Amino acid sequence: MAQSTLTRSAKAILAEPVFVHVALVRPDGTPHVTPVWVDVEGDNVVINTAIGRSKARNIHKDSTVALSTFGPKNPYEAIAFQGKVIEVTEDGADAHIDFLAKKYLGLDTYPNRQPGERRVKIVIKPTKVWMQPHDN
Repeated sequence: MAQSTLTRSAKAILAEPVFVHVALVRPDGTPHVTPVWVDVEGDNVVINTAIGRSKARNIHKDSTVALSTFGPKNPYEAIAFQGKVIEVTEDGADAHIDFLAKKYLGLDTYPNRQPGERRVKIVIKPTKVWMQPHDN
């Protein structure tokens, strides 16, 4: 049964350095799926990208997204959810990508910054959440 918020177990999995596949809709209506680093802030999921990349462009056209991942120790422990982008901001985005670099790479700063790159945080509010095995 789907829920409208992340459970404690789902948040615990997303706190691990798991890759999440995010599905977006391109302006021509075709899907775009890409793996991303992820963070949780309260009941929202946060990803990070650079202005000009397809994720940032596609979200401005359609704020509906779907995401999925599985537990780091058990691939049958899965989370899938749909949501709406509720914020795209440059505020705190550089610090956020550094936080993610620490979580995923063990580095204090994100090593792949490009000259002139502008980062954005994308905040997603889950609207339907499925977890396998079922979790309340």
